[in-house]
Amino acid sequence: MWDDAFPSFLIGLREGLEGGLIVSILVATLVRAGAKSRLPQVWTGVLAAIALAMSFGAVLTFTAASLSATAQEAFGGTLSVIAVAFVTAMVFWMRRSARGLSGEIKEKVTEALAMGAGMLIVTSFLAVGREGLETALFLWTTARAAGESAGPMIGAGIGLVLAAGLCWGLYRRVLKINLTKFFTATGAVLIVIAAGVLGYGLRDLQEGGVLPGRTAYAVDLSGSIDAGSWYSTLVQGVFNLSPTMTWLQVVGYAVYLAVVMTLFVRGVRGFRTPAAETASAAQGSDAVKHASARHDSDAVKHASAAKDSDAEEHASAAKDSDAEEPKTAALARRRPVWVIPVAVVAVPSVLAGLIVALSGSKPAGAQTVAVSQSECGKGFTAPKPGRQTFQMHNTGNKTSEVYLVDPATNAVYGEIEGLAPGTTRDLVATVAGGTYAWRCVPTGGKAVTSQSVRVSGGSGAKAVVPVSESDLAAPLSAYKAYVSQGLATLVAQTRKLSDDIAGNHLDAARTDWLTAHRTYSSLGAAYGTFEDFDKKINGRSDGLPDGVTDKDFTGFHRIEYGLWHGQSADQLKAPAQQLAQDVAGLQKAFPGQDFDPGDLPLRAHEILENTLQFELTGDTDQGSGTNLATADANLAGTRELLTVLKPLLTTRAPQLLTTVDADIDRLQKLLDAAHHDGSWTPVDKLDETTRARVNGVTGQLLEDLAPIPDLLEIRKSS
Repeated sequence: MWDDAFPSFLIGLREGLEGGLIVSILVATLVRAGAKSRLPQVWTGVLAAIALAMSFGAVLTFTAASLSATAQEAFGGTLSVIAVAFVTAMVFWMRRSARGLSGEIKEKVTEALAMGAGMLIVTSFLAVGREGLETALFLWTTARAAGESAGPMIGAGIGLVLAAGLCWGLYRRVLKINLTKFFTATGAVLIVIAAGVLGYGLRDLQEGGVLPGRTAYAVDLSGSIDAGSWYSTLVQGVFNLSPTMTWLQVVGYAVYLAVVMTLFVRGVRGFRTPAAETASAAQGSDAVKHASARHDSDAVKHASAAKDSDAEEHASAAKDSDAEEPKTAALARRRPVWVIPVAVVAVPSVLAGLIVALSGSKPAGAQTVAVSQSECGKGFTAPKPGRQTFQMHNTGNKTSEVYLVDPATNAVYGEIEGLAPGTTRDLVATVAGGTYAWRCVPTGGKAVTSQSVRVSGGSGAKAVVPVSESDLAAPLSAYKAYVSQGLATLVAQTRKLSDDIAGNHLDAARTDWLTAHRTYSSLGAAYGTFEDFDKKINGRSDGLPDGVTDKDFTGFHRIEYGLWHGQSADQLKAPAQQLAQDVAGLQKAFPGQDFDPGDLPLRAHEILENTLQFELTGDTDQGSGTNLATADANLAGTRELLTVLKPLLTTRAPQLLTTVDADIDRLQKLLDAAHHDGSWTPVDKLDETTRARVNGVTGQLLEDLAPIPDLLEIRKSS
């Protein structure tokens, strides 16, 4: 845990101190200006920025959790690379801007004071928000790399608390810190850590199929280094270096470290010229004397926090410099630039290593179990009943999936996907009375099952009966038949819509438009197979250069806009003909399109998730006010999908179907209540109570549907 904590501790300390200094400068500026009554506005902006950062972290977590394993790897790898870019930019920006930070922020605060309370809130929000978003992204990346370890969160918490204490000390002028040296030293360390995060991110992109070469290993020390040892755990936790690395990882790590560290060190040397140091010391000395002469106790009190025009930041350094002997100063100037960064990395690393070595690198009682074709389950003995942690160590040369199963029924109690050669990850599962074995599935290899063990006593173990592609074959065939029938109906409906418009029967066209659009919306589980046809048939104007007048705005929503915004039949004739042609093209192409069986369980949740995001917000309404009709069609599509999946769900979670059916009935009644004499109540015309009930019931249904993708995930355990 402690080895995983160090990178997050450093980012928490550095970003916390950076954000805290900004807040201190904001507060000090207002106090000096005699505007203490405006401080609540600053804190409002700061709290809003913190809330934004936390929400950003939650969105990242939720988004990743809703993706498949391969997509999670690609998503996480992409964000890791983005996080490295942000951290790199942050390091160079602070090195360049620290000296003038106070003056820049004071100028913005002065402008905000003149413009009113709202601008002061916005100023503090923007000043702190950037640091918050950077911190959230980097912490999410390091936490994901650490797996289930709590180290990153503990390290970040300690760093933020320490940063808050340092900022308070600087503000109260009880501490003296040379911030330029601090940000230089921590910047060098962060570059080293970011290089490891980049390597980890590139590996994720390889595992996700975005980048090639995931089996082209440049370094493979898995045979001579124990990935679960304390020293290996320490190196992996702090530097994200593993015993097995691909060529892309190694090249990316080396090139990034060489280029960025060289630029950083050169910048530091250029920044610390003798003339600049002399001028800074003189300026700091003059500023302190001036503050003392004016007896401005308030300015002195806040000098360290504000770093006013660089004087306050370097005041203590200048005074210390005057007190030192010339020989000591000369030695300090000759000290190599790498001494402080190495010390900052080495000291915490050694301490963390001692803690890990003394406490042990694995949880008490955890078994280390081998994963490979030749050694699957080696080291596995009958565990005690209850919640257990197993350290799964891939001793082979292929990335593997591993499952804890009941060999008699193939029920899965726990699993790890994408376990790379030479790596070790924890698998946590609840064990009760029964028979257990390990099933190892190397990439491109055959599944191997270990010897089984018997456990007596205990309760609470939950298993998932695995689903194979053959299990989903019948539901997929049934749903494809449903979609084919729906497309045939849709072809006739869109032709009738086109004829209505060609004949200038716009009232009939509005009715037929809704009928056709509802038919299309009821095919929600198939959208992923429609390829470019979906964008043509049901695309939106969002993101198009000319919005609703853009030439690429086509399909149902284009016609909806025209029918309910007074456009003539001549203006709508071409879009209606194009819609009919696109639907006919989709019907012809659908039998040959690739329909991934694994999409069916995913769509059980996603159809209504999109409904909540787009239809129930009114976001897709182009004037017809029929979003609830579309929501009703989406619900019908979800009901049909659950019908074809029912045989698989009945044997795995029969109580889930009962709960979901009750949710669907409640939502259906609410939608029916909004349908009167062939017309639908627009979403924005619903009273607050009804709208809240619709959103609440839909949210509850989504929550109850959420387990289906996990229950019916295709596993390679048999």
